[in-house]
Amino acid sequence: MSRRRRWLAALGLLPLLQACSPLRLINATVASGTHTVQRDLAYGSETRQRADVYLPAVTTTNAPIAVFFYGGSWSSGDRSDYRFVGEALASRGVVAVVADYRLSPEVRYPVFLQDSAQAVRWAAERATSFGASRDRLFIVGHSAGAYNAAMLALDPRWLAEVKLSPDQLAGWVGLAGPYDFLPIGIPEVQVAFEWPKTPADSQPLFHARAGHAKPGRTLLLAAKSDLLVNPQRNTVALAQALQQQGAAVDVTLFERVNHATLIGAMARPLRGLAPVLERVSGFLNPPSA
Repeated sequence: MSRRRRWLAALGLLPLLQACSPLRLINATVASGTHTVQRDLAYGSETRQRADVYLPAVTTTNAPIAVFFYGGSWSSGDRSDYRFVGEALASRGVVAVVADYRLSPEVRYPVFLQDSAQAVRWAAERATSFGASRDRLFIVGHSAGAYNAAMLALDPRWLAEVKLSPDQLAGWVGLAGPYDFLPIGIPEVQVAFEWPKTPADSQPLFHARAGHAKPGRTLLLAAKSDLLVNPQRNTVALAQALQQQGAAVDVTLFERVNHATLIGAMARPLRGLAPVLERVSGFLNPPSA
């Protein structure tokens, strides 16, 4: 089943396949008065090194800024599909940077991590111009994007390449992320990571157990019934490893969502499925901040 069909099945919209994509249906519900957006901003020289920035409707000078990376097995995805995520975060007072990154088979690991690091550096350098604080810099990701976020937070090599370090992050959020997926069985992912030559240190859990970085606050959310990315092997195991290293980790597995609808629950029509937006926005922008 294609990724689009999986989304449709997960959202109960498979009969509409010929008419409209599920993400387009979700994005059609995005409110217009909650934010402003600056589109197609370049964080690098490559075609896919672009980002859209969603700003809260009320101008601020000290907002949190979150760089969001989407999933798609490192082989598909586009920032325009995640307008609903940008709007959801901006409506809660967060400057949201929804970033593209280069995909397989054009590139292989670790290029998508290097692109992600460049996007984070770019956001940090421009935080003030967006009404945000560089001291409130977060990384957020779903699925493969959560892997990107985890690796930047836990493996210092990638942020070091852009003269940053994980301890400069205020924290990071992983939504249904694959953090321990060797051996690789999915063909697209085999290509992206050049399996079986994939190094052990390509895995976030490897770095969490080794304590290579001391990440800031961490929020890990997943679906209890996720059939695509096992939540016990990935989310729960990563949380336990980080806690053993002394990291502050908040972890929850939700009952009424699956791999796709976990991120879909950030959109207005699906928010009743699980309080994903409340948990993420509360983590990024707590009331006392």
